[in-house]
Amino acid sequence: MLALGVDLGGTKTEAAVLDAAGAVLWRQRVPTPAGDYTATLQAVAGLVRRAQAELGAPMSVGVGHPGAQTAAGRIKNANSTCLNGQPLQADLQALLGQPVRLANDANCLALSEATDGAGAGAGVVFAVILGTGTGAGIAVNGRVLAGANGLAGEWGHNPLPWADDAEHAAAPRCYCGQRGCIETWVSGPALARDHARHGGAALSGEDIVAAAHGAAEAQATLDRHAQRLARALAGVINLLDPDVIVLGGGLSRLPHLYQQVPALWGRWIFSAGANEAVRTRLAPAVHGDASGVRGAAWLWR
Repeated sequence: MLALGVDLGGTKTEAAVLDAAGAVLWRQRVPTPAGDYTATLQAVAGLVRRAQAELGAPMSVGVGHPGAQTAAGRIKNANSTCLNGQPLQADLQALLGQPVRLANDANCLALSEATDGAGAGAGVVFAVILGTGTGAGIAVNGRVLAGANGLAGEWGHNPLPWADDAEHAAAPRCYCGQRGCIETWVSGPALARDHARHGGAALSGEDIVAAAHGAAEAQATLDRHAQRLARALAGVINLLDPDVIVLGGGLSRLPHLYQQVPALWGRWIFSAGANEAVRTRLAPAVHGDASGVRGAAWLWR
């Protein structure tokens, strides 16, 4: 059977159909209806029906979404707030007349990269989304680890470890209600906010990277960001000890992270010393922006 995956994002919803070898047979995206749950359901169902009609074959359906599912099958913790409290899986199954599997979008990234990406063949893959927000997912032996509360991998909503006095004082408020979450220090908006807080111009993350080639202020911002990401990932290694950490999202395209962060994180990793290298690899997502939709398709493997 073919495998159809849907990546339900805040601004766009993408669907792709893969064959058993992972080749993309069909792919399409539509805008996500903002703040409208019923229209969102119809957008997802429309993509699935279009793929089925054009390919004329049965296919499994998996959906990656923001947030998590409660034990009662309702969405929680989604930054697309119209999903919260809704029985997304049950409603999609009723619309489509077939079973649908759901998973957090960062878990789909982890599954995709563990299946045939940067973590293929690895026992434990920790996959990070560094974008407008900061999330993570975990795959163990090629299977998503969801957790008893559906919260496995919610790394972005833990405090930044080993924060100094200045960071404690400046800890930003997070939408989750806490202060100083990892997301508020290492996401794209956090990078821009930190640059402005240290006297820099109001620049996007991409503009800060471009400016760093000739501006000491911009380079200092990137250095602070890399150091904070190194601390945050060192905490992951101390707890989970993954074989591979995969970066996805817009900031994953910053090439300096793959040299600078592993060069820094040994300072905070418990067993790291002068004579023992950290064996965890840091790598960009092989499938890039397509990893979410590919992981959703692989939910039925």
